[in-house]
Amino acid sequence: MSGPAVIHPTAQVDQGARLGDGTQVGAFSVIGAEVTVGPDCVIGPHAVLEGPTALGARCRVSPFACIGTPPQDLKYRGERTTLEIGDDNIFREGVTVHRGTAGGGGVTRLGSRNLLMAQTHVAHDCRVGSDVIFANAATLAGHVTVEDGATIGAFSGVHQFCRVGEQAYIGGYSVITQDALPYVLTVGNRARSFGINVIGLERKKVPAATIQALKQAYRILFRSKLTLQAAIERLASELAGCEEVRRLVGFIHASQRGVIR
Repeated sequence: MSGPAVIHPTAQVDQGARLGDGTQVGAFSVIGAEVTVGPDCVIGPHAVLEGPTALGARCRVSPFACIGTPPQDLKYRGERTTLEIGDDNIFREGVTVHRGTAGGGGVTRLGSRNLLMAQTHVAHDCRVGSDVIFANAATLAGHVTVEDGATIGAFSGVHQFCRVGEQAYIGGYSVITQDALPYVLTVGNRARSFGINVIGLERKKVPAATIQALKQAYRILFRSKLTLQAAIERLASELAGCEEVRRLVGFIHASQRGVIR
């Protein structure tokens, strides 16, 4: 079993913080009250964790990352809101992740096994799934949802209240102002879709038959001359046996801002 937490003499850890066994806290880091850090985490030098924040097991927080700081929302008046983070996440240099706001449900939440590269920003009330990759300086505005397995490219920005679908790929320097479809490549300053993310799906060992069904679904939805509703009805009759196609259609149905086409 892991031993007790190891805290550098220059670190400042509030008496109200809780550190799991085996966790290491580097030089000049600051961990505030109501912060819970799971076992076997590494908090690098000069990192800041403020609470209420719960960090899962085996997470890595690099220098100058700020986790659990207050939201950048003019309506915020210091009310108690939280940040919840799962296991095995990596926060590289300069990453910022903010707590929620009362208007957004009071919580920002990240799943497990996410990689947030340097200077990534996750704003208040976001919901990030698991196995998500944020490249350098990727930015989420408030109330954004990012589903499992998505990739957000470097220097891309996602507008508030937008969604990024499961295993979507957002290219670098993109501006996302509507929902980005699951399984699809979405790229551009005024982003548009460029078909199914075939290479990414192959790397994740998605079966060839599933990829082919998604490609066919994309063609019917966006490259045929059918209306969107007629295209969805056609998918229901021709490709209803593919779970991923059903998820794609369900994502479109649930959209409040419209989807990027």
